[in-house]
Amino acid sequence: MRSVLKFSAWLMAALLCLLAGPLLLATSSSLQGAESWHTASRASAGIAPRPDQYQGAIVQVYGARAWSWRGYFAVHTWIATKEAGASDYQVHEVTGWRRYVVSSRPGEPDRHWYGARPELYADIRGEEAAALIPDIYEAVAAYPYPTEYEAWPGPNSNTFIAWIIRQVPGLDVALPSNAIGKDYLGDSLVAQAPGGTGYQLSLGGYFGLLAGVREGLEVNILGLSLGVNPLALGIKLPGIGDLALRNTNPMPESTE
Repeated sequence: MRSVLKFSAWLMAALLCLLAGPLLLATSSSLQGAESWHTASRASAGIAPRPDQYQGAIVQVYGARAWSWRGYFAVHTWIATKEAGASDYQVHEVTGWRRYVVSSRPGEPDRHWYGARPELYADIRGEEAAALIPDIYEAVAAYPYPTEYEAWPGPNSNTFIAWIIRQVPGLDVALPSNAIGKDYLGDSLVAQAPGGTGYQLSLGGYFGLLAGVREGLEVNILGLSLGVNPLALGIKLPGIGDLALRNTNPMPESTE
């Protein structure tokens, strides 16, 4: 009986540690969603350069807090591309409210995600971006779950972006630890870390380990991740995400 009580106490303590971040966000005023989908902002945040301001090719990776209570746990991520000389951006993402979940169409690259301000994770420009864009288009078309969507543990919007990053050589971008779904590998157990240097082990997105130069070390428990990132001088907390002094992803020198 004593051993059962001890196990239960440890289990409860572990659960509270995992949920501490989401509970903190839920009880704070830092995340206040719009009253409805109709009133939530989808306006540009003014982060991306306008096409007439920068004629070169651009590849950007963004994320923003997910809609409603899901934002206490995770972010929604997407990729925006602009070919050299193009008059608009193409926004590539997955949304769960249509049969064919993949969306790849012209749009604002840095728009709010239904009220949540976007964060720029990576920004690649010029010839390097131009070389990546054709491979990004191919990866979007080859996504293996075009009609499947599960908010947890995946495949979802973050699974899609992690898939593209893994499929495109040179697109070495570490997604934040609270991008739930990025660790979903389908039938595979082991894959290269999206950041380009490192590997991860995942059991259906429910449990796993990830070690990479850009990502650091992550432990995934029921989709919630915690860990450390020595290169970024940061830590990773469930729900809250990455708290770091440095961004290890590619960024223009003027915006780092």
